[in-house]
Amino acid sequence: MAIIGSGQAHGACSLLHAAGTGYGSSIALDIPVAVRLLDKPSKRELNDPDGLLDSVIKIWLANGYELPNGLKQEDLFWAVASKIPPRQGLKSSAAVSIAALRSLCDATGTDLETHRLVELSAQSQFDAGVSLTGSIDDAWACATEGWKLIDVNAESIEDGVIMEGRGPESDDWLVLIISRDERIKSPKLEDFQPYFSDFQQALSAIQEGDLLNAITWNGRAMSGVLDDYDGRRISNDAFVNGARAAGISGSGPAVVILSPSITPQTITRMKRILKGKGKESNIIEAKFLNSQGEDVDSD
Repeated sequence: MAIIGSGQAHGACSLLHAAGTGYGSSIALDIPVAVRLLDKPSKRELNDPDGLLDSVIKIWLANGYELPNGLKQEDLFWAVASKIPPRQGLKSSAAVSIAALRSLCDATGTDLETHRLVELSAQSQFDAGVSLTGSIDDAWACATEGWKLIDVNAESIEDGVIMEGRGPESDDWLVLIISRDERIKSPKLEDFQPYFSDFQQALSAIQEGDLLNAITWNGRAMSGVLDDYDGRRISNDAFVNGARAAGISGSGPAVVILSPSITPQTITRMKRILKGKGKESNIIEAKFLNSQGEDVDSD
């Protein structure tokens, strides 16, 4: 078995769900994903229930790119090593598709600009049926560091980037992620309309540079969209115990909790509370991945 190509990406959490207002935003987290392209099946079982990786190759070919070494699609196999729990709203599909596309680039000597990777990732996620909007903001966050505010209706991927920034400083914040049982309700576009004003609050917070408030407003809106009262309670418990932001990420059900690094006791208390509810095995600690350069957002 030979490794033909390899690629990496990382997870992210939501600042604003794109289905709420037509604008989406996600921020990069240090939860890694590595994808390898192989010429024979891996010994490790591949978990790809939605056929996302098949869609990646389908979209790659549909856009005029060639497969490596003259091989056919049925001659190619994948190996995925991911720390992102799937179907939790932590952008696992976007991350895997970006890493897989980078594997194909590596295998074929193809040099694609990031906006092109994001475009192919969105097409792949649509084709696999794992995204309502194409998750363009998610793909940007999984392919780059920091955050971007995206207009999903823009004429091009590049033109869709409205704002961007480094994000809250990694060393200043602890990010606690509560991975929960898979959601029982998959939202439809019409489910978002009743919560437009809450999503608009999240959008306004991003435009004002208040990313923590955006996470909270977006999370509250998503708890309504999903009828996820347990997620809302976890977020409220976090605030009572000193968190600065908390809310459901993506289409859930994961809850993201932010606490300043100088007050680690907040995270300790939340872990104790969750342990009492039998959820201690579903806790992930992460950090933001800051992009380079000057930021436009603030804490």
